[in-house]
Amino acid sequence: MQSLRPQEGVPGLWIYQRKSNNIHDLHSHIWDEWADETGSIGKAYGYQVAQRSHYPEGDFDQMDRVLWQLEHEPYSRRIMTNLYNFHDLSEMHLYPCAFNAIYNVTRAPGDERPTLNLLLVQRSQDVLAANNWNVCQYALLLMMVAQVEGMVAGELVHMIADAHIYDRHVDVVRELIERPQYPAPKVSLNPEVTDFYDFTTDDLVVEDYQHGPQVKNIPIAI
Repeated sequence: MQSLRPQEGVPGLWIYQRKSNNIHDLHSHIWDEWADETGSIGKAYGYQVAQRSHYPEGDFDQMDRVLWQLEHEPYSRRIMTNLYNFHDLSEMHLYPCAFNAIYNVTRAPGDERPTLNLLLVQRSQDVLAANNWNVCQYALLLMMVAQVEGMVAGELVHMIADAHIYDRHVDVVRELIERPQYPAPKVSLNPEVTDFYDFTTDDLVVEDYQHGPQVKNIPIAI
């Protein structure tokens, strides 16, 4: 059993919990290329989540609104976050790739608890560099939100408009396909956490994780 250390960073916490657009808060280097001298990536990702809007029930940022809706109107068809704000695109150092998370709650007769599902919409994806990253990021987000709302984590549906493998990545992808395959690890969360904003990387537990040599220095293109 292992617990991820805080310095490894979890984008779901960085974007949706801390609502940050500064790489110094992430402790990872994936966005270094797009950060300015202060560490900011502009009005992207966490900045968009933190923007507040007015509703009859009060003022909420995007993530707080999702949590409020799941508690008070869980079967609404309007529970989502959207990071692709055209008004701010010119001030983003990188346009959001995975940008739209839509939450959907179902409950069949006899179910003890509702099930929370998540649809992730992504405009573009570099499959080698980002697919595993995006899937893990939003699967964990789904697990965290479901837990604090007293729901069962259901399906993560990932819709990518343009999923691509660059020519410079083909040989690496072929080599990965030929490697031995291992059973998927078991991933769980600290069951004592009941507030979304209380999660830390120490609350994420990964068991039976087997892997081959890490592929490093993947060239990134936009």
